[in-house]
Amino acid sequence: MRATTPRGIVHCADGVEVARGLADESVDLVYLDPPFNTGRRQEREQTRSRRVGEGKGDRTGFGGRRYETVRLGSRSFEDVFDDYLGFLEPFLVESRRVLKASGSLYLHLDYREAHYAKVLLDQIFGRECFVNEIIWAYDFGGRPKNRWPAKHDTILFYAKDPARNLFNADEVERIPYMAPGLVGKEKAARGKLPTDTWWHTIVSPTGKEKLGYPTQKPLGVLKRIVSASSPRGGLVADFVAGSGTAGAAALALGRRFVLADRSEEAVAVMRRRFAGEAVAFRGQEGDGS
Repeated sequence: MRATTPRGIVHCADGVEVARGLADESVDLVYLDPPFNTGRRQEREQTRSRRVGEGKGDRTGFGGRRYETVRLGSRSFEDVFDDYLGFLEPFLVESRRVLKASGSLYLHLDYREAHYAKVLLDQIFGRECFVNEIIWAYDFGGRPKNRWPAKHDTILFYAKDPARNLFNADEVERIPYMAPGLVGKEKAARGKLPTDTWWHTIVSPTGKEKLGYPTQKPLGVLKRIVSASSPRGGLVADFVAGSGTAGAAALALGRRFVLADRSEEAVAVMRRRFAGEAVAFRGQEGDGS
């Protein structure tokens, strides 16, 4: 029986070292979602609900049915860096090297480091290679009373070569106009290309998409990036892969991928996520590599 060629490879290893093992100009798209340097431990508890009898449990559902919450475990990591730009720089340098001339980098950050990282990216890629500052806006989580609640992430989009950059506008899923009556029936029916402000919900803590990983990003956000900035059959890379959403988007859209994460917890999540898919795992004891 002939072995199946993997559509994706997951490395349990340092992402910079994995990137250094890739050939120059071999990757179509790099997406990086590094820790945000929040200064605290990131942790998410994984739970499920079990229906119980009347008068029992800790919450009430539809029709007055009672449920109890069962704790399955938690996943966490330290998100503290003394020199965050020093941590980021080798990822960015290697990302630029492996990108094809038509390739793109998307760096996903929050408000704490985005402006510093943009200056660093301007130095590594060149200011002329900056394409977009994308704002991913959502509406979930805590609401402090002493400031405007922070409800967005920043995604910095850079081209390896602006004159040759690939952007598949026709492949991006269109969104409804906010005022469809102002554009006519035909345009309203077709929808519009998303702008640089993306309104998209987070991964629901109780939804089927949730894998229990602390910083899991929505598949819809990654599908938008992959469809816009990589060709069909192209190679997508994520060197701080976490739960592997970039790889999941690549698989769904007919691309190949290489993912890396040094966390064994993250790789365990990806093993479950890609179970049954043509995905190879490297760098763990007992995987044959």
